[in-house]
Amino acid sequence: MTSQQTAVIYASEADVLNMALFGMTAKQWRKTNTDLKGNIRDYATINELICLSNMENINAVLINEGIEQKERLIKLNQIAIQQMKILTEVENRKLLK
Repeated sequence: MTSQQTAVIYASEADVLNMALFGMTAKQWRKTNTDLKGNIRDYATINELICLSNMENINAVLINEGIEQKERLIKLNQIAIQQMKILTEVENRKLLK
């Protein structure tokens, strides 16, 4: 594989994670946030970054299991929703104390 091919695959996988968590690709985010510098992940909350890190690991396992990208996106989105609910609940409990 050339470095360009590797970059395209990496960007594609990064966008699978972006879609699963943020509901948009990096390109879509840049298009709607022209006034902001950086990328979608630079503006993520700590909970989103925790979830994203977990999803990166889970995605690697799913790739090793041979699961197609479309199916991985669906599973990762379900996981992201579940994890964000849990992280938000934990954060809210800490704020109440």
